[in-house]
Amino acid sequence: MTTSKPAEMSKTHTTHTTKQDGASGQTLTVPKALATPTDLASADVRAITEALNPLVADLFALYVKTKNFHWHMSGPHFRDYHLLLDEQGEQIFDGIDLLAERVRRVGGTTIRSIGHISQLQTISDNNEAYVAPAQMLSELCSDNQSLAQLMRNAHEICEHANDVATASILETLIDEAERRTWFLFEAAEKSATRG
Repeated sequence: MTTSKPAEMSKTHTTHTTKQDGASGQTLTVPKALATPTDLASADVRAITEALNPLVADLFALYVKTKNFHWHMSGPHFRDYHLLLDEQGEQIFDGIDLLAERVRRVGGTTIRSIGHISQLQTISDNNEAYVAPAQMLSELCSDNQSLAQLMRNAHEICEHANDVATASILETLIDEAERRTWFLFEAAEKSATRG
C-alpha cells in the first residue's frame, strides 16, 4: 500500500469550488494556497462549507446581540442577567472559531468580513435603543433555539459526507445552544411572572 505525499494531495484538492455566499449565489474557487488537503469528496467539501458558513455568521450575529443585551441590561435582576449573558457570550464566541477552523480543515474557506456575515446570517440584529429585560431573554431564547435547529440540519449534511469530526463538534455546539435556551427560558419565565 502506498501513501500519498502531502504535496500530491494538495494538487488534487485545489480545484474544487465552493458556493460561499448563499444570498448572492456567488461561486468562489478556493485559492490553491488555501486548499487544505482532505479525503472528503469535493462535493462534500462544498456541502459542508455551505452548511457551516451560515452557522459561523449566525454565531457572530448571536454573539453581538448577546453582548448588546449584556451591556444594555437594566432592572432589578441586572446582575444575574448581566452575568448570564456574559457567560453565554463567551461560549458563543468560542463556537465561532471552532466552526470557522473546521471549514478550513475540510478544505473550504470561511467568513471574511462583517459584510459577509450580514449576507449569510439568519439571526436578526436588534438595534432598538431600549429593550425590556424579559424581551431580551425571550429573543435570545428563540435565537438559540433556531440556531440549534440549523446546527441539526448541518449535522445531517456532515453525517451524509461521513465527516464525523464536524458532526461531533456540532453535537457539542447543539448541546450548548440547548443549555442556553433552557437557562434563558427559565429566566424569561421568572421575569415575566415577577413583572
